[in-house]
Amino acid sequence: MRRDFCDGVGVARLLNATLVLPKFEVAAYWNESSDFADIFDVDYFIQHMDGFVKVVKELPPEISSKEPFHVDCSKRKGQFDYVESVLPVLLEHKYISLTPAMSQRRDRYPRFAKAALCQACYGALRLTRSLQKKAAELLEAIPKPFLSLHLRFEPDMVAYSQCEYRGLSPTSMQVIEAARGDRKPWTGEVAGIWRRRGKCPLTPNETALILQALSIPTSTNIYLAAGDGLMEIEGFTSVYTNVVTKSALLTGEDFTRMHGNTKAALDYYVSINSDSYMATYFGNMDKMVAAMRAFKGLYKTLFLSRKAFAEFTYQGLEGKELMQALWKVHRDDFLMGRGSALPDCFCEFKL
Repeated sequence: MRRDFCDGVGVARLLNATLVLPKFEVAAYWNESSDFADIFDVDYFIQHMDGFVKVVKELPPEISSKEPFHVDCSKRKGQFDYVESVLPVLLEHKYISLTPAMSQRRDRYPRFAKAALCQACYGALRLTRSLQKKAAELLEAIPKPFLSLHLRFEPDMVAYSQCEYRGLSPTSMQVIEAARGDRKPWTGEVAGIWRRRGKCPLTPNETALILQALSIPTSTNIYLAAGDGLMEIEGFTSVYTNVVTKSALLTGEDFTRMHGNTKAALDYYVSINSDSYMATYFGNMDKMVAAMRAFKGLYKTLFLSRKAFAEFTYQGLEGKELMQALWKVHRDDFLMGRGSALPDCFCEFKL
């Protein structure tokens, strides 16, 4: 969400367009109905984007009555893609909406667009006062020092990955099947190739094994940054016993009233302020957390390798041999304490 929005700011600056505050996608399985103003301080954002991109809360009356012309930008990558293909559409229709691009070449943006994107990501986006207060209280309640672990093994994610898993509980298998829909898992040789490409989320049990291979003590304080419906968590908490969650630290009333984006915002705040951060996936939140931690000078960030784990288990490694192989593949990133935590927008200047 945050990453896509920062990209949108950069594109708006490329096109010299006015940016309308976005509406979040509604997702029933995430209990999602929040809006931009529920998460971020709108006035602060508009004020701090002044001089970079013009931002308005609402459309003018002459435009608001019609639907925007939708432009699919999922394959767009750089400045000329937008200027040559999207700008003419904007000039014709005056009001467009964009599908976020999957892979942006922000390093090829001109300096003025980089500045706008950097300002949005690192200077203009802050939580609402009430959510910031709640996030600070949550951070204060976590035993210190602590590791924030972004563990992804929810039914919708596993279903989307099209991966098959053996040894899961009947309950987990049932909810995965319910989430699959038409997206059936790969089978046979294709399933093995898919897994060895690193496409399959690590299970909580596999995550615990990798942490042990890195000699992370089982008594470590761990904040579990995870969405609702995390499956097979016992495989992790049976090994690492000092695990805390939002639901345990917040009051029942606070937690039940929160939507998916609100909970994700709390996880983001805690993660960028944690003593160290690890992620089992390299999704949008992980990229933004890593970038912000690097921006703040917090380099203890590591992404666990799904690809390496799959390759080693395919080779038949197990026990001590598997643990040593996992240590070797993560060693340099682990010792450096950085992983892939490079600033996402390639800031080359002081804003």
